[in-house]
Parts: sequence; structure tokens; C-alpha cells
Amino acid sequence: MNKVFIDGSAGTTGLKILDRLSTRKDLQLITLPEELRKDANARKDALNSCDVAFLCLPDVAAIEAVSMIENPKVKVIDTSTAHRTNPNWAYGFAELKGYREKIKSSNKIANPGCHASGFIALINPLIEAGVMDKNVLLSAFSITGYTGGGKKMIAEYENEKPLLYGAPRQYGLSQTHKHLPEMKAVCGLQNLPLFCPIVSDYDRGMEVTVPVFGKDIKTDINGIKEIYKSVYNGKMVKFKDQSDEGGFLSASSMRGRDDMEISVFGNEDRILLVSRFDNLGKGASGAAIQNMNIILGVEETTGLSYGE
Repeated sequence: MNKVFIDGSAGTTGLKILDRLSTRKDLQLITLPEELRKDANARKDALNSCDVAFLCLPDVAAIEAVSMIENPKVKVIDTSTAHRTNPNWAYGFAELKGYREKIKSSNKIANPGCHASGFIALINPLIEAGVMDKNVLLSAFSITGYTGGGKKMIAEYENEKPLLYGAPRQYGLSQTHKHLPEMKAVCGLQNLPLFCPIVSDYDRGMEVTVPVFGKDIKTDINGIKEIYKSVYNGKMVKFKDQSDEGGFLSASSMRGRDDMEISVFGNEDRILLVSRFDNLGKGASGAAIQNMNIILGVEETTGLSYGE
């Protein structure tokens, strides 16, 4: 039976992973008592005695945790930003061309960022297919529920909150959002996208939109749809045509699920590429568990929720 240790199980992502894995009969969870949760020696022992280690830590702490691992058999899934552009780590978005094989053969997997997952799912296949140039200038906006901001933001929204919190709030105003480097690197872009993330007063769900001009795509809308259909033909990322709700798109349509829905709207001149998913599902803990399933060689969707 494979042993799993979650380093940082008190955070939002760590708690979700712990909750999901606690019912798995094929895994043994290594846990530390509260008084040893931050003890370096106890953590080091746990990290080196497990088969799979989830790092649900801030970047600096995640790098430190990796340095503690001396057992070459330990497989690490890091949910922080620290290793997402490191060429020595496999990027954990299995649906991209060739990425599932890299994940299977690696002991170090960088779990994707939530906003980045939605952007990369839309742009990487178009770059790979050669219908979008790597030097294209792109913009994106992404709407997320407040759970993506962690415990502090959750508490702010779920307790008595300022009036301004009742409306969507844009952030990342300096254009230095931590997901930008992986968006550029994984898609092979020459330029960082102009990225506008927005947090709103609902708990879970994410909607990423990349608007493009027809002149910047070397195919038409139907060609884009065919590319997505050919790439996303599994259970966890799927292309869905006519996916709107009477002319609207809800950012919480995938709440409680671990899969992602890809859609295309607009016309031949102005095209909207849209991905929708749960920021705590395919955007965080769901993706981490999918990656664990892959490296352990079990059915990829084990313990995950997805639609038909």
C-alpha cells in the first residue's frame, strides 16, 4: 500500500487533498500530531518515509521541503509556484501533448496554478497546432471564487465583510501575477499575456476567457473547435459546444467537480476562448490527485468527480 504525506495539510489545498484521500482504501496517510506539524525533524522523517509527498506550502517552504528529501524513491507533487517553470520538474497538466508521459516518468511534478490552468488549456493546443504564432500578444481575464485566495480571504468573505466585497474585485493590477511565468513558459509564448484576474463573492468556480482577433489565428472558429476536440477527448478536460446558459456563462457551473470544460464563442472577426472549472478542483486539489493517480499507475480518475 502506498504511503502519502501532505506537508502543509492545514491550508486550503492541503485540507482538500486530505479530505479526499482519507476515504481511499488503497493509500496509507502519514500524519503528524499538531505539535509536530512544523517540526523540521518530524517533517523530514515523514517526507522520506512516504511514497508520495504533497507540498501544500508557500514557495520558500516548498523549496526547503524538497531539500529535506533524501530518499530517491519519493515522488513529490508541489502545489506551490516554486517549480512550475523549472525544466527538471514535470508540469502537471496531463491533457497537454506529451505531458502525461512526462508525469508518469518523473519523481517531481509541479501542480499547475488555477488561473494558469485555464489559460494554458486554451492556448497551448493552438500554439502546438501552429495556428497561433508564439509572438502573439494576448490578454486574458479570469473570474474566481474567493476560496482561491486561501484561508485569510475565505474568512474575509464568510464573516462580516466590507460593502465593497459584495461586487467583483479586480486584482493583480501591477501585471506581476505569480501565474504569468508558467502561462508564458508552458505555452511557449514570447510575450507575457496581459492578465486581469477578478475575485467575486461566491465560493468556488473559475472562468478564464482569452479574447483573440480572427486575424491572429491561422484557422477559423470551426478549426479551433476541431483542435480542441482532438486534444481534449478524455474525461477530465472536454470540449463542449453551445455550453452557454441562454447567452450567459456562469463561473460556478463546474462547482464541486474536478474536470474542465472548454468552449469557443464569438464570430470570425472576434473570438472568445473560454475554460470553466472549479478553482479547488482541476485548479488545485483535483489536479494534484489526478497527478498522483498517474504516477502511481492507478485509474486516473480515481477519487475524482467529473461529468459525462
